[in-house]
Amino acid sequence: MRDTKHLEKHSNKLAENKKEKTLFRSLRKEVEAGANGTLEYTIKEGVNKDKIADEKIIKNKK
Repeated sequence: MRDTKHLEKHSNKLAENKKEKTLFRSLRKEVEAGANGTLEYTIKEGVNKDKIADEKIIKNKK
C-alpha cells in the first residue's frame, strides 16, 4: 500500500510538471525587436559618443 501511494504521487507530479511546461511553451510571447528603444540605442560615452549602435559599431568592438 505504502509503495503504491508514493509511486502514484510521483507519477502525478511528473505529469503535472510536463503539462505545465507544455503550457508555458505554447503561451510564451515573442519579443518585439526595437521595443523600448533597444534597436537604435545611442551610445552615451566613449569614442562613439552620440552615435547610434548599429551593426558597424558593434562589429568593430569585437
